[in-house]
Amino acid sequence: MAVASDEEIIKALKTVTDPELGVNIIDLGLVYRLDIDDTGEIEIFMTLTTPACPAGPEIRNDVKNVLSELPGVNGVKINFVWSPPWGAHMISEQGKEELGWMDGEF
Repeated sequence: MAVASDEEIIKALKTVTDPELGVNIIDLGLVYRLDIDDTGEIEIFMTLTTPACPAGPEIRNDVKNVLSELPGVNGVKINFVWSPPWGAHMISEQGKEELGWMDGEF
C-alpha cells in the first residue's frame, strides 16, 4: 500500500481544529514540520498557542486519530516544540478571515 502523500497529510490535519479558537491547526500555524518515512511512520513537529494550552491533549489525540486513518500510515509520533514560539503572525490569511481579523491587525 502506498504511503500517504504530504497533501493528504495536510488535508487531514486541516480537519483538526483548536477547540478554543475554532480554526484548524494548519491555518493557525501550529504545524512546523512533517516527516514520513518509507514504512509509513509519520513524525510531526508542532506547537500550541501556549505551552499551558488546556486543549493540548485533545489536539494531540485528534492529530493522532486523523493521521492514523490515512492509507499506508503505520504510526504517528507527535513532538510538541516551543521554539520558535507561536505568535499570531503565524496564522494564515484564511485563519485570520475565520477569526474575523482585518488586514493589519497582526
